[in-house]
Amino acid sequence: MDARSQLVAALGDAMQRYQRSVQAYDDAVGRALDLGPADLRCLDWLVDGPKTAGTLATATGLRPAATTALIDRLEARGLVERVRDESDRRRVLVRMTDEGSRSTYAMYAPLVAEGQELFDGVTDAQLRVMAGLLERMREMTERHAERLRTT
Repeated sequence: MDARSQLVAALGDAMQRYQRSVQAYDDAVGRALDLGPADLRCLDWLVDGPKTAGTLATATGLRPAATTALIDRLEARGLVERVRDESDRRRVLVRMTDEGSRSTYAMYAPLVAEGQELFDGVTDAQLRVMAGLLERMREMTERHAERLRTT
């Protein structure tokens, strides 16, 4: 194996270890908040704004009835709420409540703060390259996930 192939393989190994550590941290957050993996994934999807139950079903990999039960469970705990879509009042969206945002952010804030320090000394150009690579990797992963769902 040439030097570049070894470097790419080492990077792949590092990314796999990182992915495992993120999963382990998410599992610990779930235990601390008494939330299951699908509950936590649902809240993660709601961080950037309200979503339909259908979008959350796809995101969590749950069937519609199980998604409704998940939303009911999170709503009963005060972490999410159902609201009418402002642009189409017939449509109902699920959004995270202030309590949901506070409780989840409290778990991730230390990682965010310390993680930002990891970028000290990294140039803007390097950050742009990293962001572009991560975006292409996300697109690739989503494409392959869709392939698996449809076969």
